[in-house]
Amino acid sequence: MTRIHLRTWLTLVRWIGNVDQATRVASHLVENAVRHGTPLQPGNLVFLRVFGLSDSNDLAIEVEDALPDFPGFQAFANQSGEVRGKPTGLWWVAHYRGRLSWDVTKNNDGRVVGKTVQAIIPATWDGSE
Repeated sequence: MTRIHLRTWLTLVRWIGNVDQATRVASHLVENAVRHGTPLQPGNLVFLRVFGLSDSNDLAIEVEDALPDFPGFQAFANQSGEVRGKPTGLWWVAHYRGRLSWDVTKNNDGRVVGKTVQAIIPATWDGSE
């Protein structure tokens, strides 16, 4: 469902980047949050936010869940975009020359309530080096 909804939205707003690349990354971020994170309560939810960056036309994709840490983040963030075996999960961010980051999420009282994982996907990468 992530891919269908995001593909529709990015097409409607006429994002200049590669919609298929963006939807693939968003889908993997959501899947990772569901598999490895903790759903937010009430409702067992993870939140997806997508917005364009006005200075570059790049796309920010954020997924929020209730697990306040990200074990092994450095290994994911420093992956090569080179294919080694079957591509899975967060590898797609590196493959599309995106940048991966994360931070804890706090409520209005300043209490840590989870994390937000963000991928910035460049609008101009066409697959060539």
